[in-house]
Amino acid sequence: MSVPRAKVDRLKAVLRSRSKALVAFSGGVDSTLLLKVCADVLGPANVIAVTGVSQTYTPEEKRTARRAARELGVRHVLLETNELACAAFAANPADRCYHCKRELFARIADLAGTLGVGAVYDASNVDDLADYRPGRRATEELGVVSPLLEAGLTKNDVRALSKKLGLATWDKPANPCLASRVPYGTPITPEVLDRIRAGEKFLRELGFPVVRLRHHGNLARLEVPAADLARLVRPAMARRIAGRLRRLGYLWTSVDVEGYRMGSLNRAVAPARGKARARA
Repeated sequence: MSVPRAKVDRLKAVLRSRSKALVAFSGGVDSTLLLKVCADVLGPANVIAVTGVSQTYTPEEKRTARRAARELGVRHVLLETNELACAAFAANPADRCYHCKRELFARIADLAGTLGVGAVYDASNVDDLADYRPGRRATEELGVVSPLLEAGLTKNDVRALSKKLGLATWDKPANPCLASRVPYGTPITPEVLDRIRAGEKFLRELGFPVVRLRHHGNLARLEVPAADLARLVRPAMARRIAGRLRRLGYLWTSVDVEGYRMGSLNRAVAPARGKARARA
């Protein structure tokens, strides 16, 4: 698959509109592509990658981000955040991501001001508009620019262009923050995040690179791609997984027969979103 030249040209034009930029950088496929093109267009010395580090972000993702920034030759700033100290986040309302993004990007904007950098970029793409993303409101309020979105790049475009540019992340699975595994209304605590982190790490070590452990109190609901379902429920494998998750505090382990879906917990807010659209 090739990316239309017009989209690539538009992306570069957006980036050229500022001489320096801070890029909110998770180390995922989208932000790595954005950081790469920023470095190519503006020069590595004019680009700073900023990664928010907290209990919702895994050590593995932190190492991936540090390695990618180093390979691209850009300065990398690790910004310690503490979302759990924010009651509006820890209570886990449906707009949880708004409170997280508001804190993170406010701090990135402050850093940009201190360093004399005129632009803060995030790596949202066109496909993100199709999902429930309350964090978008925070970025819009703070004047954060989304160059991939402005250029009309979809997720498939991002992967195709990443592959063309030789980025190792071109086929990297999405891995949003650990709080996204907790149903809205269930409080987020360090203990819950630790259980999710340890459970998913164990499953990845068993050979399930794309996995979500959805936390439902004493029950862990596992999502893996449909192609991996049969292997996941083989008796020996199932016993091994259930035993490990029981030691982490889950009394029961279930397998979601629909398989992995990005943002599956957003189904709980879909009716309200539909009503809101109807009123608009």
